[in-house]
Amino acid sequence: MKAWQVQELGEPRDVLRMVDLSIPEPAAGQVVVRVLAAAANFPDVLMSRGLYQNRPPLPFTPGVELCGVVVTVGAGVEGLATGDRVLGLSVLPSGGFAEFAVMDSDVTFHAPAGLDDAEAASLLMAYQTGWFGLHRRASIGLDDVLLVHAAAGGVGSAAVQLGKAAGALVIGVVGSAEKVVHASRLGADLVINRSERDFVDVVNAETGGRGADVIYDPIGGDVYHRSTKCIAFEGRLVTVGFAGGQIQTAALNHPLVKNYSIVGLHWGLYLTRDPAGVADCQRALEDLVRTGAILPLISKRLALDELPNGLQQLAEGATIGRIVCEVSNSG
Repeated sequence: MKAWQVQELGEPRDVLRMVDLSIPEPAAGQVVVRVLAAAANFPDVLMSRGLYQNRPPLPFTPGVELCGVVVTVGAGVEGLATGDRVLGLSVLPSGGFAEFAVMDSDVTFHAPAGLDDAEAASLLMAYQTGWFGLHRRASIGLDDVLLVHAAAGGVGSAAVQLGKAAGALVIGVVGSAEKVVHASRLGADLVINRSERDFVDVVNAETGGRGADVIYDPIGGDVYHRSTKCIAFEGRLVTVGFAGGQIQTAALNHPLVKNYSIVGLHWGLYLTRDPAGVADCQRALEDLVRTGAILPLISKRLALDELPNGLQQLAEGATIGRIVCEVSNSG
């Protein structure tokens, strides 16, 4: 089979190599799938650089999130059969940027019929992160004001849709006029182009000085620090990543005197600490798909041989929504 491998660490377009490998075999509790589509995620970038918290040994095939058709079922697997179209997480080193991949059955779900392959490949990580961040960690409520940074990106676009589904008033922050259009189409009630307006001033003005009840921050750095200037009394600032490249530090006297909470969210921990909660979340997401409340924003559909440049665009923050490699259409 054809597969992209990281054989040395560095930028994706520099270190990814196309190789021919044997089709993998599943261990107990695993399935092997023919990959239909694999979504690009920032952890794929960080793993290529050697900067992710989980560092697979070299060489490995990235592509942590995918949709595929089950071709082989390992021992002890229940509820999955050959021919099922599924979505979920890969088991590295056999990631999704290949013609076949390995998946753990515990984190493999039947793909909703209402989504095409690229959309199904994009349903798990960003939406599960958003759902746990907003509902479990921030207890978002009806009529809360939700501020979403990078609202037209993969993680932010999911949070915008989930916030609207929860009944919140959603304010999105983006970095260009083009992204304003996309965030508005996702359902954001107000979209701020940060290159033209200071989001702190706009949020405080739009809320009469009250600020945002929930702030969803996948960027970190100065965005986090600026967000503390427009958070409401008893607000919740949810930190979900550091895509801006700078891990911020917090002066804890500030949340004390303003009475807000800083809430961390590492969704991957729920896979081992609360797998039943992950399954419950996926059922909730499927319900939202059926009602039309959520739909992954796919901006680029790439063939397998186009993957390195697409992943590099994600690394450089030059993407809208999700980039997906459609492996089944790659010849």
